[in-house]
Amino acid sequence: MDLAKIFTRKPYKIGLALSGGGIKGLCHAGVLKALEEAGIKPDIISGVSSGSVVGALYADGYSPDEIATFFEDISFRKLTKIQIPDGGFFRIDYFQRFMTRKLRAKTFEELAIPLRIVATDLDKGQSVVFSTGTLIDPIVASCSIPVLFTPKVINGVHYVDGGVLKNFPVSTIREDCDKVIGVNASPLVADEYKVSILNVAARSYNFMFKANIIHDKELCDLLIEPVDMGNYDTFDVDKGREIFELGYRSTSQLLASKLSAEIAKM
Repeated sequence: MDLAKIFTRKPYKIGLALSGGGIKGLCHAGVLKALEEAGIKPDIISGVSSGSVVGALYADGYSPDEIATFFEDISFRKLTKIQIPDGGFFRIDYFQRFMTRKLRAKTFEELAIPLRIVATDLDKGQSVVFSTGTLIDPIVASCSIPVLFTPKVINGVHYVDGGVLKNFPVSTIREDCDKVIGVNASPLVADEYKVSILNVAARSYNFMFKANIIHDKELCDLLIEPVDMGNYDTFDVDKGREIFELGYRSTSQLLASKLSAEIAKM
């Protein structure tokens, strides 16, 4: 038995890990709303791709409802621009400018809640965690889906979507938290889908991501994984409010059932 671990106080009481998932990541905002209503607020957040976007905005002081509103009337085409292929079919400049305008904090250190963002180092083929310095570049890097988007260059290194190697960043905060709540916005459901370049690419990546989230799901003290999320495509941008509400309802019901179970044990 390692007595040092028993008597060592962990830096954070509650950690929140937010998965990737494109527009499905708006369910994270709904989850946050339900957690707030239950009196639960994370002391640290870890995010990948869309999870890094919601995590950053929440850590920057925006409410869950405000986050949902930001993305209600924004289409994929408004945030990206097609280009002659040069590392990716779409430029992500517009998304970067959009996030730069919204974020009041310009560095990790300015955030009200500590944040860790996961991206993939394309040059070395390894997962990288950003937690200090400039905030916007790691967010863009974590959202840069390979082939669709041009890799984000940070200090001479090419980065792509963190979900390539770690789509559910529970392990990045597990050792530092007493409890970890994990939200997986991309449960794998092999149902019908719309055939398009975007959806085929997103579906293929989702299948790949399944293998790298299994271990992290087991590390959660509370796993929130709305099954109905499988009914939405990664780029269903016109259904953002529905997705937000699904995250909210699923979490409220889960917390109520957990509470009922605890009361029954008394």
